[in-house]
Amino acid sequence: MAFYSRLDSSFYLSLLVFSLIRLSSAQLSSDYYEKSCPKAIYTIKNTVTNAVAKERRMGASLLRLHFHDCFVNGCDGSILLDDTSDFTGEKTAKPNSNSLRGFDLIDTMKSQVEKLCPGIVSCADVIAIAARDSVAILGGPTWTVQLGRRDSTTASLSSANSDIPSPLMDLSDLITNFANKGFTAKEMVALAGAHTIGQAQCTTFRERVYNETTIDSSLATSLKSSCPSTGGDDSLSALDAATPAIFDNHYFKNLEKNKGILHSDQQLFSGGSTDSQVTTYGTRPITFAADFAKAIVKMGNLSPLTGTNGQIRTNCRKIN
Repeated sequence: MAFYSRLDSSFYLSLLVFSLIRLSSAQLSSDYYEKSCPKAIYTIKNTVTNAVAKERRMGASLLRLHFHDCFVNGCDGSILLDDTSDFTGEKTAKPNSNSLRGFDLIDTMKSQVEKLCPGIVSCADVIAIAARDSVAILGGPTWTVQLGRRDSTTASLSSANSDIPSPLMDLSDLITNFANKGFTAKEMVALAGAHTIGQAQCTTFRERVYNETTIDSSLATSLKSSCPSTGGDDSLSALDAATPAIFDNHYFKNLEKNKGILHSDQQLFSGGSTDSQVTTYGTRPITFAADFAKAIVKMGNLSPLTGTNGQIRTNCRKIN
């Protein structure tokens, strides 16, 4: 007993989280809608394809929705709930407010599958499928999405503010943040590769551009032109300036050149324990693609509601 008392309690927390993930993911299946709504997956993919063809950035927005949903009390569609007079959801949390996009597109996809098979396909599953299709359409890997999630009837503003990693985090805080969700440092680096697509607001990288020395000077000069020291908070810059609309491994190559836009990104290659993993992904795109797919499947299995828990929302923005 004395031996166990000396072990780091975080080990047991990670073990518990991992055990819960395994138990919950066992209730999901890749063929969940095969009989109940066989056209659902194709319908969602078709809508995502058309949307990304019109605006490639939408692919990154849908992937980000999946991440921000899963990191707050599991993949339960809580991110989609609108505020009401007696309910505050997650949309106004600092990491989400005036930042998350794609809600209207999720509404469209949900409406389409409701017409096909009312009350069958959850909003949480729509997000998960759309994220997978977005990555594949933008040139990244594909994976088998585990399905059968149900939707939450509540949300947590406080958890959204505390659980979603900040772009200002140092490496040690990032590792702890992801470990609290059951991820290894390697899986964290793989998931961070999602920043090979998408854009960031000036407010998320202003401090790095103007005050940090571990940033390529030419990149800093370029970013300053669209992100002044004051004002222009919502001005956008690509997270991967090299290939901003293609899901590839350039994000990691950028980090090796001190061209990470966010402080948290560059922390992955800053003389610390994750440097070697960044180098591996920068030189081995196939390895990155495979590891990213595995990590995001694991993320998609974070504490889903199944069985009789939760509900299948008719409208993703409000409970039934």
